[in-house]
Amino acid sequence: MSKPKNKVKHFFRKDQAKKMVLRKPNKNIQDKSARLKEMRIPEDKIAPQRLQKILASSGLGARRDMENLIESGKVQINGKKAKLGDKVTSADEVKINNRAVKLIFPNRLPEIILYHKQEGEIVSREDPQGRITVFDRISPIKNHKWIAIGRLDINTSGLLIFTTSGDLVNRFSHPRFAIDREYAVRVNGQLTQAQMDELVMEGIMLEDGLAKAARISERHNDNENSKNFWYNIVVQEGRNREVRRIFKYYKLNVSRLIRTRFGPIAIPPRLKLGQYYKLNALETEYVLKEMGMLEYTPGRFK
Repeated sequence: MSKPKNKVKHFFRKDQAKKMVLRKPNKNIQDKSARLKEMRIPEDKIAPQRLQKILASSGLGARRDMENLIESGKVQINGKKAKLGDKVTSADEVKINNRAVKLIFPNRLPEIILYHKQEGEIVSREDPQGRITVFDRISPIKNHKWIAIGRLDINTSGLLIFTTSGDLVNRFSHPRFAIDREYAVRVNGQLTQAQMDELVMEGIMLEDGLAKAARISERHNDNENSKNFWYNIVVQEGRNREVRRIFKYYKLNVSRLIRTRFGPIAIPPRLKLGQYYKLNALETEYVLKEMGMLEYTPGRFK
């Protein structure tokens, strides 16, 4: 008889995040949101999907198993042997071991939630050290899996976005889209105007390449006698600890780092630390349009 696997012990209390309570929107907005939520995107308007991804999401097995099937030559698209990375639409015929399979394409709006991450939480599904992860805070979703868009290090708080759409994650995260990431930063010391200009105009060389700020401005001093200064900085990459390393380059230590905006989404002023907010259908449609993903917007095809 095999021994049960040892589970990682959590050394911190795991309280789930509380939902931010808002007043109900007016009836017109409620009705529009309800209609949009129930709409379906026409199949011919859905973007092509990676083969291994759509096979897995259609309930035919885990993605890794689907990748193995493709690599072993057992999957065909329109009579031709498929390969990893191939994309398919609803018009394509897909067979596994010469038997046609039914593919289920995502034809509804994805889910999006905004979470106000606290310091001390890690952005990972599991942690070998037993620390609290953001996924411990977020309630699971039926028939889907939450995906965190980007990461925040353990000592950074602020806006963390979760979604059920891998394509939306890619649109936010891939460097070619150059999506704004805005942070409020408190440092011990002060940048000169010349240093701020250098960051925006020329950039600075870090150990992993050139780093630039899209914008940077001084916010306010904690008090007249304090040596701490606050800055707003916007970067367009998701490199590891980039903002901290930028200030370290100027010999300034970051004591607080808060993400306040990611792309078109700013952290709601009423969203307290440890709380989350689920976007309604109209808000989700707005995000998709702002991110250039109109093919995922049912309202466009009324």
